[in-house]
Amino acid sequence: MKKDSNPVFRFGLLLSLLLFVHSTRTSAQEVEDEREFDYTEGSEKGPKHWGELNKKWAACNNGDMQSPIDLSNQRVKVIPKLGDLKRNYKLCNATVKNRGHDISVQWLGDAGSIKINGTEYKLKQGHWHSPSEHAINGRRYDLELHMVHESSDPSGKCKIAVVGLLYKIGQPDQFLSKMMSSIMSMADKKEDRNVGVIHPGDIKMGGRKYYKYMGSLTVPPCTQGVIWIINKKMRTVSRQQVKQLRLAVHDYAQMNARPLQPANLREVHLFGPRRQA
Repeated sequence: MKKDSNPVFRFGLLLSLLLFVHSTRTSAQEVEDEREFDYTEGSEKGPKHWGELNKKWAACNNGDMQSPIDLSNQRVKVIPKLGDLKRNYKLCNATVKNRGHDISVQWLGDAGSIKINGTEYKLKQGHWHSPSEHAINGRRYDLELHMVHESSDPSGKCKIAVVGLLYKIGQPDQFLSKMMSSIMSMADKKEDRNVGVIHPGDIKMGGRKYYKYMGSLTVPPCTQGVIWIINKKMRTVSRQQVKQLRLAVHDYAQMNARPLQPANLREVHLFGPRRQA
């Protein structure tokens, strides 16, 4: 068979492939323009309507593995081992970004990774929600940090893994104390600040027990197939720090937490070290 040597045809084929790959990748990423959606109950752009605002966000309304959920004891299966979760973070340049609906720290380069069941997920960014999005036995806490990781493994089904940390009111969080001057310098401004070299390990994880389940992004496009790792140990944050995170953004909302979603019989595993006899 004679090969098609038409350069225009080959260029068009290559362009179509690149556009497909790009659209597949971006559809899995969080929407950063806060004008496209909000958290206000009863709003036309509120959580109940996210799936209607954009056809690419249909999973927000129709998905059966949505996040966040209630990590209730009734559905948690205890696994008496540490599980295959390994962290390897590195010093890396970072920026703090006011995304309008939240404040995020974005690492610009190789900030290290976590490894889950042999698959490496590189750390991309972290952001805060208040109150917490996930609940434990029906209780939502004062703040939740999401550390978003992505895998470049083309054979992997799960491209995103998020490590979640829950906070209750108490002593100030040291990492937030370090970042707060940069955060407040952007109050009510949608922009970013270079904050120099930041080690993700400065974010203290706490205990060795963690919940794990399959869910989704908690903001549009609500992409499913996300591995969630929620550290069981509760960290502390000051009331002032929580208030400052909300004052810094310019959506004027009292909260930026998505309502709890149906668990739909999903299993939640609680990993932890085996007790000594």
